[in-house]
Amino acid sequence: MAGHILTGLNAASMAGAEAYGLITDGAIAIEGERIVWVGAREALPESYAGWARHELGGRLVTPGLVDCHSHVVFGGNRAREFEMRLNGASYEEVARAGGGIVSTVRATREASEALLLEDALTRVDALMAEGVTTLEIKSGYGLDQETELRMLRVARAIGEARPITVVTSFLGAHAVPESHRDQPDRYIDDVCIPALRAAHAEGLVDAVDGFCEGIAFDPAQIARVFDVARELGLPVKLHAEQLSNLGGAQLAAKYGALSADHIEYLDQAGVAAMAGAGTVAVLLPGAFYTLRETQMPPVEALRKAGVPMALASDCNPGSSPLTSLLLTMNMGCTLFRMTPEEALAGVTRQGAAALGLADRGQIAAGQRADLVVWDVAEPAELSYRIGFNPLYKRIFGGQI
Repeated sequence: MAGHILTGLNAASMAGAEAYGLITDGAIAIEGERIVWVGAREALPESYAGWARHELGGRLVTPGLVDCHSHVVFGGNRAREFEMRLNGASYEEVARAGGGIVSTVRATREASEALLLEDALTRVDALMAEGVTTLEIKSGYGLDQETELRMLRVARAIGEARPITVVTSFLGAHAVPESHRDQPDRYIDDVCIPALRAAHAEGLVDAVDGFCEGIAFDPAQIARVFDVARELGLPVKLHAEQLSNLGGAQLAAKYGALSADHIEYLDQAGVAAMAGAGTVAVLLPGAFYTLRETQMPPVEALRKAGVPMALASDCNPGSSPLTSLLLTMNMGCTLFRMTPEEALAGVTRQGAAALGLADRGQIAAGQRADLVVWDVAEPAELSYRIGFNPLYKRIFGGQI
């Protein structure tokens, strides 16, 4: 396979095309699901000379895109609440009035496994059509054991129904259901933790997540869930500092979290904690845009501290009904002032790091042969264009 290859191996601090690890007129040798060689075409070893070749006509090749934060499995939609917010209601006001996450919980509980899968696949297909090869999917719209497990089974089924790697996150600590209104501690002990144990026993969980916020759970409650995750040998991640600063990112760092996500209200102490723990900052501009927020995540502080920054769709029915990772990249640049190189790294190597996956996100020998071929001339076009999909070929595990 030959084209202009963006390996993603060079430091983000480099300028211009070099920052992408660009190999002009490069070649990639693939055997099975793995890359076995990458470099300049003229340096291709003779041992690969007889292999089948795919000429790409000078197109750009990047690692397969990684969407490291999504809620694509859910019932119903929340278009009416979108309209309410446009008429002046805040996200918190909608949630406290019985809308928000709780309204999706009702619709998800009523939906069959087959219907949840059918609906989710329409969203997954949209993401795949823009080059996504790895997708994280959370539970969190069941808030009872039966529905949380159903959601995770659907997530696993998506990975079987489509050529895409699915990574699951148990998000039982997403909201307090109406059955436990004003009793969040009881919900954590009686529902969330038993559901986590049951999901783990069934092999449905790759990581554990939570929502640390005034309308959800406080750090002490999240810590109880994380203690069980640690006992089960599961990595953790956290929705933190989206609407206020409760110190969630510091809590996540204390547990060695893979990522802290949203983080609009992250302070310098949180930045330092994440830097020390190697926790990835997952930025979610779709929610920022949809909720018309004004508090931006501290991108410059994260940059200076060397905290890796990933980007993700946060696809969900309420705060980010977004199924375009290309638009997410554009938003990361235009709203958060990320560079195009940071945006591409955010949906490749940094997105993979946010999932604890070391075998993808870059183009190098030993990596999975998850690749995307783009009909563009410049790498920055992937972040620059709005509402335009230049995908030419998507390659998953060496298969086009």
